Amino acid sequence: MDGGQSLRFSPKYPKKILQLNNPGNALKETQKEIYALDLNMGSFVPSVDDGINITKIPVKEITNESCLRFAASKYDHQNNIIRPGITGTGKTIITFDNVLKHKVFPLPEILETLMDVGMKEMGNPIEIEFAANLEMPVGMPKIFNFLQIRPIVDNDQSQIINIDNILNSDSIIISESALGNGMLKGLQDIIYIRPESFKAANNEKIVSILDNLNNKFVKSARNYILIGPGRWGSTDPWLGIPIKWQHISQARVIVESGLPNYRIDPSQGTHFFQNITSFRVGYFTINPFINDGFYDIDFLRTYGSVYEDEYLRHIHFESPLKVMIDGRIHKGVILKPEDKNENDS
Repeated sequence: MDGGQSLRFSPKYPKKILQLNNPGNALKETQKEIYALDLNMGSFVPSVDDGINITKIPVKEITNESCLRFAASKYDHQNNIIRPGITGTGKTIITFDNVLKHKVFPLPEILETLMDVGMKEMGNPIEIEFAANLEMPVGMPKIFNFLQIRPIVDNDQSQIINIDNILNSDSIIISESALGNGMLKGLQDIIYIRPESFKAANNEKIVSILDNLNNKFVKSARNYILIGPGRWGSTDPWLGIPIKWQHISQARVIVESGLPNYRIDPSQGTHFFQNITSFRVGYFTINPFINDGFYDIDFLRTYGSVYEDEYLRHIHFESPLKVMIDGRIHKGVILKPEDKNENDS
């Protein structure tokens, strides 16, 4: 609720959690603090603010093992594996393995049922709030409390987008494999890797350049569209540019564009899935050389650059670009600015 680190999972596939796909991600991406009610009478403050007596406790400082029994696992550094439960030595991390993988409590099944019924009744995606008490006396059932349900209504993300009749002549990018939904507004910048000079051997060199450009967008509180070949964020630099999220954090649309001589299976955003969903980043995949999508690189080449080198170009448009994604059919489009004749060169 407050934007901190938390565990994301699909109730339908509770064992497939990207944050836990390897020990490194689990150590970095899982929550480091828990919320608790401060029961110290000396620090109690009467208030109408229901959060004033809530405190945050670092996971590493928790000594009450009972509250971690169902939520925590131990990281075995020597063998580089995660062991469910809190017995043994190692760093404590919050995985909810005993609930999600070992079915100590049927939380995924309960949530899946509530989500299905709620969406049917409200006719919209929904969000729910719940609480559970798993620390019950022997012989007593564990308790699930359904606290609140409300529809998710977001004008940009929930609207129906129809892009069936978009023409190539009006577009910079058309993707038949796009993640997201809705319209992304206010984007006036594109950073793209130059396909004519692209060499996978240079992928690692591009990271620092993108980082420097991204920092400028951070300082100016602006966003941009990022286009390039291969898998963004791959740990193997021969498969894509090995950036981390902080290097491209201001990108609001990311495009993986294949090349005739560089045919890499797309990642479709898996390296940054949590960031993509959290920040509502559009993720496009195109391979124009096999008629899978469209990319008007010649249109971009007609524009003067804010920055360019042998690897990439950054161009700025006076008019905002319109980005639309139809999540129903996974189709996305980046339209040319309304004044197609504006040209800085």
